[in-house]
Amino acid sequence: MTAVSIGLPLLVTLIAIALFFDFLNGLHDAANSIATVVSTRVLAPRVAVAWAAFFNFIAFLFFGLHVANTIGKGIITADAVDPAVIGGALTGAIAWNVATWIWGIPSSSSHALVGGLVGAAIAKAGFWAVLWGGVGTVAAFIVISPLLGFSLALLLVLITSWAARRSTPYAVDRRFRVLQLLSSSLFSLGHGGNDAQKTMGIIAILLFSQGMTGETFHVPFWVVIACHAAMGLGTLMGGWRIVRTMGSRITELRPVQGFCAETGGALSLFGATWLGIPVSTTHTVTGAIVGVGAARRASAVRWGVARRIVWAWIVTLPASAAVGALGYWLSAMLLG
Repeated sequence: MTAVSIGLPLLVTLIAIALFFDFLNGLHDAANSIATVVSTRVLAPRVAVAWAAFFNFIAFLFFGLHVANTIGKGIITADAVDPAVIGGALTGAIAWNVATWIWGIPSSSSHALVGGLVGAAIAKAGFWAVLWGGVGTVAAFIVISPLLGFSLALLLVLITSWAARRSTPYAVDRRFRVLQLLSSSLFSLGHGGNDAQKTMGIIAILLFSQGMTGETFHVPFWVVIACHAAMGLGTLMGGWRIVRTMGSRITELRPVQGFCAETGGALSLFGATWLGIPVSTTHTVTGAIVGVGAARRASAVRWGVARRIVWAWIVTLPASAAVGALGYWLSAMLLG
């Protein structure tokens, strides 16, 4: 594999930028983990983000590195990787994350990173540099992951409604306030397990392109710990603009519905992570929240808000790819 060799200071800088993206990912996606548990008033906001950050961090104990391998080896060809491509990919992802955070739109950090990587690779070497099968799988799950979250959450609402049919509303509410602590922790585990691995893949492929990890692509353990720590810290900072959109503007939630949404989303994330598919936790939990709202009645969902979110999903890949291409050209000029 041919790649531009860079000095240690620049390598450290690129790794720091990647970890900054991971921090922003946690900040941006904190709403995914805490919106339901906060909107149902099971946990106070600051307690909720600390709870989510802890489970984000320890996720490496429960999952392999299949998603990191997909990002490192399954999106663009190894020959296309160089520091300028990595810099461009991170530029595209960070720019899109910051813009959607300011606008309060729950878009996908995962797809922003994939889009940035694709755009930078195309800018360097053309369309042949992209492994379209891998990108196609990621793109397909823009549709599949929210539908899966929707279906599982809807099924869980039906099951819990049947199981609690002889209980009083007060008893149901009290029981599911406790169970929502479990479902929230599971969703945070799924979020950390899938999302932190995307940055691991970026750092690992950068190290591999510089010949620093031997002849076989792998993710060093220090990269695993650093990425989970950065994501956990970002989650701890909270993403309050997006919490309101996720927790109350799509549909009103009670503890039983919050439990169903989080559990459905968590099951979807666990399956995708074990299969090595980089999916959007935002898409997954949004689909699940819509599912529990629709289980009451279709009019319980604010479809205008949901439609706005879907448009953000559609434009994320091409928008971040365009910025990633611009980032590559800028990085290439700076690297000379």
